[in-house]
Amino acid sequence: MAAYVCHVYPEFYNVLIVKYKIVYSRKYVICLHLVNRIQQPLFSRANNRTMAVYTLKRVQQLPISLEQAWAFFSAPQNLKAITPEHLGFVIHSDPDFLKGMYAGQIITYTVKPLLGIPLFWMTEITHVEPGKFFVDEQRQGPYAIWHHQHHFKTIPGGVEMTDLVHYKNPLGPLGILAQHLFVRKTVESIFDYRFTTLETHFGKMVNKESV
Repeated sequence: MAAYVCHVYPEFYNVLIVKYKIVYSRKYVICLHLVNRIQQPLFSRANNRTMAVYTLKRVQQLPISLEQAWAFFSAPQNLKAITPEHLGFVIHSDPDFLKGMYAGQIITYTVKPLLGIPLFWMTEITHVEPGKFFVDEQRQGPYAIWHHQHHFKTIPGGVEMTDLVHYKNPLGPLGILAQHLFVRKTVESIFDYRFTTLETHFGKMVNKESV
């Protein structure tokens, strides 16, 4: 900690009590109280920024049954089909353990989100309720936190799917800067691509009022 020294006039030099500590000096005292008053707000603001957790929510409706939607999204090998090609998404998990989805399932893969550099990513399927929702969480990878909920429900004429993602970047203030420079745009573009690809594959919902 940088030394903060406060000049004290002779008539006030004898004792300084700061947070139950007595500091004696004839001419100078370490102004711990001032240090605390200066540093606490700064660290408080820094901690608020470095603790930033971002949220992304996407809702999509498709003209397929709940069973069709669940069958597609609960098969990890279909992830590649709905991920932009430039990300170089490659699954490395044993195919024998990707034939279905279950709580505790580990999926490992590599992605190239920046400058074509491959990054290892490991996620765990932590919760599964067939036909309703599942949750995947990062165990190792590019984020400090990645928690992704997938929800499904039947609606007239099809199914509605909701993605709810909470994520946090690593590296504190640098991660916050990266969020504004490219991370947010990258995450959003992935889900934009997914939305368009799914409509191409399954078709668009028809608004009966416009027919």
